[in-house]
Amino acid sequence: MSEFVKQSLGNLIQELKNEPTKAQVSFEATSVLQEGVQVNSTVRQFEFKFDEPELLGGKDDAPNPVEYVLASLGACQAIVYRALASLKGIQLDSVTVKTKGDLDLRGFLGLDSNIRPGFQKIVFETIVTSNESAEKLERLAQQVDAICPVLDIVSKPIPVEGTLTIQRTPELVG
Repeated sequence: MSEFVKQSLGNLIQELKNEPTKAQVSFEATSVLQEGVQVNSTVRQFEFKFDEPELLGGKDDAPNPVEYVLASLGACQAIVYRALASLKGIQLDSVTVKTKGDLDLRGFLGLDSNIRPGFQKIVFETIVTSNESAEKLERLAQQVDAICPVLDIVSKPIPVEGTLTIQRTPELVG
């Protein structure tokens, strides 16, 4: 599998070196509120669900958005480890990323405007099983952290713009 990753990424890197304009891509998601606080989201051909624990008014049928953020960070780190290790010929037997985020509900619930509604802090631990040297794996870890898109998103401010579109419910014709 690592050879497939190496070949795929190698081909992409060469293509982008030849045609840098192809490097600009967009990703999209659509999220629709369902019953209670449940949400169905669609990304490409994939659908997944969100919910909240009962403490926050949900039915606890699915992870909540901040849990998906943590899982996305862990998944992105693991993917970037595989990608870079494949390109550099570094053998990885396994990669596990454990993430934890601390959140103060007073911010989310609007009880204290001095407390941010999102995570106060995120920490992660990457557990790599490999017979490569510690120095090589530490260098790899630094490179992973430098280019992991989700780590970049959650650790550095980026511009975010939102708009509101209001649609009126059609009146029932009687």
